[in-house]
Amino acid sequence: MTAYDRLAGLLEPASTALLTVECQRGVVGPESALPELAREARSSGALGNVARLVAAAHGAGVQVLHAVAERRPDGRGANRNARLFRAAERLPVQQLSGSTAVRIADPIPVAGEDLIVRRLHGLSPMAGTDVDALLRNLGCRTLVVTGVSANVAVPNAVFDAVNLGYTAVVPADAIAGVPADYTTAMVRNTLALVATVTTTDAVVACWQGAGGLGRCGERRPDG
Repeated sequence: MTAYDRLAGLLEPASTALLTVECQRGVVGPESALPELAREARSSGALGNVARLVAAAHGAGVQVLHAVAERRPDGRGANRNARLFRAAERLPVQQLSGSTAVRIADPIPVAGEDLIVRRLHGLSPMAGTDVDALLRNLGCRTLVVTGVSANVAVPNAVFDAVNLGYTAVVPADAIAGVPADYTTAMVRNTLALVATVTTTDAVVACWQGAGGLGRCGERRPDG
């Protein structure tokens, strides 16, 4: 069996979902609260690759979920038990519920069938959110993780996915963190131990050749 065949087997549209992590305007957009991370996400090509993956997922009928981190204006329910959370409270751009900062950033396309999962607390896109229940209800067993940051949220998502019994797939060129070389080290020394590490091109190729299978457990009308 070739590497392509093995990857294609993991990425069957009927049992796969694509998760974008914190790809929101207030994080990776032009007016980001974290400009260094936003620059890296764009200059590395990671954000463009996330957009390519989402478009390919839409074309293949793969379910897309967008994980968004936000907070209420009064901060109610938000964590304050780590330096990261306390620093976020002082940033000039706040990820406030209902604001433009928590909208999905360009150039990522959002379709009507996409699911947007918002959280008011914690570090993980999965722990304490609806993601696990939604994936199980959809019959998904493989989760493709993309977005930011390779420092915190992305590894949290991968670890939680594996702990919950999913097969995690990470297109290494569709995640970003700071500094840039930290992302490479994280992928090589940590994520590669628990996830299938691949590229955007390889995932897109699998989905473009997937035929008529649709979103988790469904079949496309033309299939």
